[in-house]
Formats: sequence, structure tokens, C-alpha cells
Amino acid sequence: MTTTAPVAHLDDQLDADFYLYESLLPDEERKILLKARSFLRDEVAPLVNEAWSKAELPRELIDKFRDSGLAALAYEGYGEHRPAVSNLLSGMLAMELGRVDASCATFFGVHNGLGFYSVFYGGDQEQRDRFLPAMATMDKIGAFALTEPDGGSDVSGGMRTTARREGDTWILDGAKKWIGNATFADYVVVFARDVDDDEVKAFVVEKGTPGFEPVKIEGKIALRIVQNAEITLTDVRVPEANRLQNMKGFRDVAEILRQTRAGVAWQALGVMIGAYELALNYAKERVAFGRPIAQFQLVQDLLVKSVGNITACWGMLVQLARLQDQGIFRDEQSALAKDYVAARMREVVGWAREIFGGNGILVDYDVARFFSDAEALYSYEGTHQMQTLIVGKSITGHSAFVG
Repeated sequence: MTTTAPVAHLDDQLDADFYLYESLLPDEERKILLKARSFLRDEVAPLVNEAWSKAELPRELIDKFRDSGLAALAYEGYGEHRPAVSNLLSGMLAMELGRVDASCATFFGVHNGLGFYSVFYGGDQEQRDRFLPAMATMDKIGAFALTEPDGGSDVSGGMRTTARREGDTWILDGAKKWIGNATFADYVVVFARDVDDDEVKAFVVEKGTPGFEPVKIEGKIALRIVQNAEITLTDVRVPEANRLQNMKGFRDVAEILRQTRAGVAWQALGVMIGAYELALNYAKERVAFGRPIAQFQLVQDLLVKSVGNITACWGMLVQLARLQDQGIFRDEQSALAKDYVAARMREVVGWAREIFGGNGILVDYDVARFFSDAEALYSYEGTHQMQTLIVGKSITGHSAFVG
């Protein structure tokens, strides 16, 4: 039985949805999306410029996300909506977050994607029962500690953080960098190389564990609301009960990234939609030479190229979500989506800032935040170059990785 999408209020219809992709959602899921859109517009958007300028994540924002009921919707048996929502809705929710603010999308994605999925996928049933209910309600916040000060894309083969077992305790030593939420997270999933078998294992390090020292990274020009940390681990003692039992090596880490990389592509789509909407509205209102600049051919050219990028990327991600729902999507498909959408996002935020002229560098006009934050999304969860190599290996049959 097919269903039709509910008719939304005009304020809820996106100018950027040129091919009506939202109509692909069934009624119940469209209602969830519209509820999230209203929440983000009314509760989150008014707070982000000040928080971004101060490089702070106000407790008020965390509390609002906790009350929203958005966490864990994609996970069977968790969250307010059961069974789990489709990957298409999950992706469009990530898009909505990016459309309002990339920092908030990243904060939520680290908790609800990287942190939550690491335990959901890598933990046994006892560990899921112990950690996930409080994460689903956001009474406990999660983080994901993989990247190291001297290891980003090459961390799979060069991980320096070590784990040494003593009886029923593991001792972790090393350092991590760029770890979102880590300054305040209750559960940080830390990846370390076992000194005995040289395999990468994952450990849930709980807040306040001795020897675990996160320090906020200052001076960022992007994702300023996200509280990224450099973590030092010195003789951090973690019980065997906190080692994620189903994480057997870096192949399992790659499975987590395959899933979450798609989410970042949806976030990037949201960022370009948010920037396009700002530019479109500004062009209609800004008067130069006696008429709105939306009447100028060169401005229309930038807007049309923007909506073209959005439409193409949205279509790609719709099909990726279908492959996810069927359980047949592959690493290279996730990599291509992240690579392509992030590149198109970079173009759109640049064109949007251009339409704003001098006002485009002022935080009060919002577009500067989108322009800056896009640079972080372009790089994290796998750089353009790494995604290219993953896809290139798939289509040629030859690996061009060095090392």
C-alpha cells in the first residue's frame, strides 16, 4: 500500500527541494521530519550565532536536543520511535541539522552516529543494555576517539595508542586529537592497538577515569560550537567489561565509518541547502541600482547552479539510503557520496557568500558561519583524497594507496 506525503504548511516546504524528494517519505516519517524542522527552526537556530562566536556549546542547547526526542531513531529498540526509522528519514534528519547549523549537526552526529553506533554495532547485548538506554535519551553523551595527533587518514596502520591487558583490566596509553564532545562526554569510545596481538580494539572510557585528560582545542575557524579535544591517556585503566566485545579489528572500525560517512554526506547537503536559502532570500531583499539583485542575470546564474548541485546530490543520497535499507551498500558507494556531496557543498557555500558581498563575512548574516563550517565537513570523516582512493580502487581494481 502506498502512502502520500502530508501537506505541509508553506513555511515547512523547502525552496531547495526542486524535485520534491521529501514526497518519497511515507506520512509518518514526513511528520517526524517536519517536527524536527520546527524544533530546529524555533529552538536551535536562535542560539547558534552567539554560541558560534563564543566557541561554546551552551548547556541549553544540549538540553533542547535531549527534549527533542531525535536521538536513536535509527536504532531498532531505542529512541521514541519504534521500530527504527528508514535510512532515508535518518539521512533527511541529518540534512535538517546541517541546514540549520553544521556544528550542531556534528555534535549530534558524534553522539548519535559515531558514539552510539560504535556501542550498538561493536558491543554485546549486555553492553548495549548497559550503555545505550541513557544515550538514547541523551542523559549520557557519547564521543568517538580514533584520530591521533600524528595520525589521521593513516591511523589504521599507524595507531600509536596502545592497550595492554592485566587480568580483567586494560591499560591504555597514548593520545587522540580532534575528538568532538570529548571535553564533556560521559562515554568516549577509544580505539587502541593491543600490544599482544597488534589488533585494534575499542573501549568505553567513562567520564572521570583517572589518566584520561581531554583539553579543548582553541582557535578553530570552523565548527566553533563543537567542543573538540586533544586527549592524553596515561595509564588509563578500563575494565574488560568496557571493551566492546564485537570489535575484532580495524575492519569493524571501517564498518562504523562506512555507515557514518553517509550521514556526513547528508549533513553536507543540509549545509548547502541552508546557504542557498540564505542567499536566495537575501537576493530577493537586497536592492542595488534600484532593484532586487535577484533580477540580475549573474546572481540568478549562481542560484541556479546552486539548486542544480543540491538536486543532484539529494538524488544520489536518496539512492544511497535505499541501498542502505536493502543492506547492500558498499564502502565505495558511501565514499563517493561523501566526496561528491562535500565538493558540491564547497561550491554552493562559496556562491552564497559571494551573493552577500561584504555582508557575507559578518556572522550576523549567517552565511559566513556556513562558509567557514563547510571547510571542516569537507575534511572530516575521510578527506577528498582518501575517498577518491577508495572509489578509485573499486572502479579500477588497483590500489593507489601509499604504504
